[in-house]
Amino acid sequence: MSLLTSLTYVLPHRLLSSLARKLAYSTSPGTSRWLIDTVTKKFNVDLSEAANPDPRSYPSFNAFFTRALKPGARVADPDPRALLMPADGHISQCGPIEDGRIFQAKGQSFTAAELLGDAAAAEPFRNGLFATVYLSPRDYHRVHMPWTGTLRETVHVPGRLFSVGTDAVANVPRLFARNERLVCHFDTDFGPMVSVMVGALLVSGVETVWSGEEIPAYGTAITRKDYRGKGITLERFAEMARFNYGSTVIVLLPPGVATLAPELQAESPVRLGKRLASLA
Repeated sequence: MSLLTSLTYVLPHRLLSSLARKLAYSTSPGTSRWLIDTVTKKFNVDLSEAANPDPRSYPSFNAFFTRALKPGARVADPDPRALLMPADGHISQCGPIEDGRIFQAKGQSFTAAELLGDAAAAEPFRNGLFATVYLSPRDYHRVHMPWTGTLRETVHVPGRLFSVGTDAVANVPRLFARNERLVCHFDTDFGPMVSVMVGALLVSGVETVWSGEEIPAYGTAITRKDYRGKGITLERFAEMARFNYGSTVIVLLPPGVATLAPELQAESPVRLGKRLASLA
């Protein structure tokens, strides 16, 4: 375990994330330019795909970080039976949910019930599939729909804000089930589907297209919002949410409805719109 990962056990996660948020939203030209230049150089950010490729034109670091892509920079897999990758990034892990347990790293797992904050809601996914996608600081930070779905409920589950880097994922038990997260439940033509937006150290802001900013405020208890009857349907490949600084999205599918794309494995680079799975 690295020193940084060890330190995250004692660091004031929410205080640090709140301070990072103030810097990210600062419209001071000196602050925003320094942050944008630092991240662009350190992580080799490719702005040629951005709808606005001029780093000096963004009023804040957060505006830069949540930037849109130019039309056509990402396209959906043309196979109408392909479920789509929800984001740019890397596969952290993917595979079967084994009797309700989701693999995190060697020797590490957590339950779907822990992740969703609800044992009953996790039951339809007991022996289904999962894919965990890590969004690095260089990636496009908007999350899209793998498949057309109607929003049923969101659940804000309070928690810590551990780093979600490789060392932390390998060494912090049940990390994704401990971090602050927004669980988004959708009804689809094949049954339920879940996308979980997981926060992380310095990376705790989540906005959705239907409600705006969801996190922060940070939670002290599980909070549910019922969207049944509201008619919020998002099409396959449509934008769903965004991270105000990147993190991790986890997709859960019920058993028997799809097979994961065979080329996917841990640490595989992935791009929004490519095939995540194929309907059975």
